[in-house]
Amino acid sequence: MKHIILYISILTAMVLTGCIKEVPTSNAITDDNIVTSLENLKSAVNGGYSLFKDHLPFNGQADDNLMYLRQYFQMSDFASDDIVCGQVTEDPLFNSFTYGHTPLQTNSRYFWYVSYKMVSGMNTVIAAMENQSNIDAASAQLLGECYFLRALAHFNLAKFYALPYTVNPDEPGIILRQSIDDPSQKARSTIKEVYNAVIGDAKKGAELMNQPRGNTYASKEAAYALLSRVYLYEGNSDSTIFYSNEVINSGRYALETADSYPHLFANAKTAAETIFCIAFTDKEDYGKFGSIASMIYSDGNSGWGEEFASESLRKVMEEHAEDVRNSYIVPLEDGNGDIQKLNGIDIYYITKFSFQDGSPTLSSPIMFRLAEMYLNRAEAYAQKNDITNALKDIDEIRKNRGLEASLYNGTVPAGMTLLETVLKERRMELAFEGHRTFDLFRNKLNLNRTYWGYHIPGLKETDINPSEEPVNYQNTLITWQDPKIIYFIPVDEIETNKLCIQNP
Repeated sequence: MKHIILYISILTAMVLTGCIKEVPTSNAITDDNIVTSLENLKSAVNGGYSLFKDHLPFNGQADDNLMYLRQYFQMSDFASDDIVCGQVTEDPLFNSFTYGHTPLQTNSRYFWYVSYKMVSGMNTVIAAMENQSNIDAASAQLLGECYFLRALAHFNLAKFYALPYTVNPDEPGIILRQSIDDPSQKARSTIKEVYNAVIGDAKKGAELMNQPRGNTYASKEAAYALLSRVYLYEGNSDSTIFYSNEVINSGRYALETADSYPHLFANAKTAAETIFCIAFTDKEDYGKFGSIASMIYSDGNSGWGEEFASESLRKVMEEHAEDVRNSYIVPLEDGNGDIQKLNGIDIYYITKFSFQDGSPTLSSPIMFRLAEMYLNRAEAYAQKNDITNALKDIDEIRKNRGLEASLYNGTVPAGMTLLETVLKERRMELAFEGHRTFDLFRNKLNLNRTYWGYHIPGLKETDINPSEEPVNYQNTLITWQDPKIIYFIPVDEIETNKLCIQNP
C-alpha cells in the first residue's frame, strides 16, 4: 500500500501560498490517494503533524536550525520579558530579542512558509474527504484533525503577523487559505475574518472528532482548548468560560500535583495535564543542532548557552521558594556556588524542553494543557470583574504548585488589580510556553524589559552594574501601540503576491 507523503510539491506551494521559489519537489497528495483507504488517510493527516517538527529544506538550502516549533518559541518567548540574551548574535533569533524585525529574517520566513504548507496539505485532505458520503467515525476523526490543524496554523500566523484582535479587529490579518482553488494572488483578510474562520474550523473539527487517538493528536477537547484561547484573545469572556468548562469538565485531564509537576514536560506524552503535545521520539532528538532545548539549556555541550531566564521573571518566581515551578529555572554555578555569567549576564538555564528519556535536548512540546484552561477562565472572569471565581481558579493551580499556604482565598492582593493578579499567575505558570507577549499586548499593556541584557542596543559588558537597573537605554520598554509588536510579512509573499500589503 502506497505511503502518502504530505509534503506538497513546489507547484502546489506556489499556487496556494506564493511563497518560496526554490524548494525540492516531492510527492503530492491526490484525492485518489487519500480516499483509497483509512491507512492512506491516516498517513496524509499524520504528515501534517510532522510539519511541526521536521527540518525542511528552505529556499533551496538545508538548515538544522529551521523547525516550526523552534521558530514558534523563539519568535514568541525571545520577544518577551521572560528570556534574556547573553550576547549579540547573527542568528535571526536576535531579531526577536531586539524587535529589529525585517521582511528578510529567516526564522519568520520559514515559519510563514511551513505554516502555509500545513494549511495547503490540510486543504487537500479536506477537499478529498468532503466529496465522500457517509464516512465512518475513524475517517471523521481524521477529517476533524485536519480542520483543527488548519485552524491552529491560521491562528498562530495571526498572532505573529497581525495586531491583537482587541486592538482593532478591522486591521489586516493574514491570508486565509481554506480551499485548494484559492488564487495565488490574494489579499489579507481582516483580523475579524481570520478569527471567524479559525473559530469555524475549530468547531467543525470538534464535531467530527469522536474517536480520540491520544494526546499527541488533535481531539475534541484540543479543539475546545483552542476555542478557549481564541475567544480569550478576542475578548469574548462568556465563550472563553464556556469552552474552558468543556475541557475542565470533560474528566479526561487532571492538574499535576506539586510532586508530579516538575516532571510534567519531560513526560508530556503520558502526563495527566496534557491536552495536546507534539510527539518527539529519540530518533528525533536533534541535539545541539536544531532542538528547542539547545537554545535555552546546556549541560556543558548540549546547547549554545546564550539565552537564560530573565532577572524580571526570576524576581517574580523567587517570591515563593517553595513554588515547584522554580524547578525549571536552573542556575549555572561554579565550584564556590556563585552564579556564572556570560558577558555580564547571570546564567539561569531553562529546562522545560529537556530530559525526555533523560536527554538534555529532547521533549514533546505541549501546545495545550489543563492549567491554561483554568487561567483562561480566570482571565475571562477578571474581565467580568468576578473576583470570587477568578481567584478560585488561580488558587486551584497554586495549591497544586506547592503554594497551599499562599492562596488568595477571594482577596485581591493590596496594590494589585484582579487582572494583574491573573496575569502574574499566567506568567509564572506558562513561562517559556509562548504566551507572555500575547498576554500583555492583547490587554493593551506594555512590555517592560528594564533589566540588563543584549536586547539593549550597543550594550557592553563594562556598562553592566548589577546593583542598578539600566537607565536611559533604548529598547527597554515596548508599548502595545508600537508597530514592532508584530512581524513583517515575509519578503517571499510580498514579492510573489501583489495583493498582499506589508505591515508598517
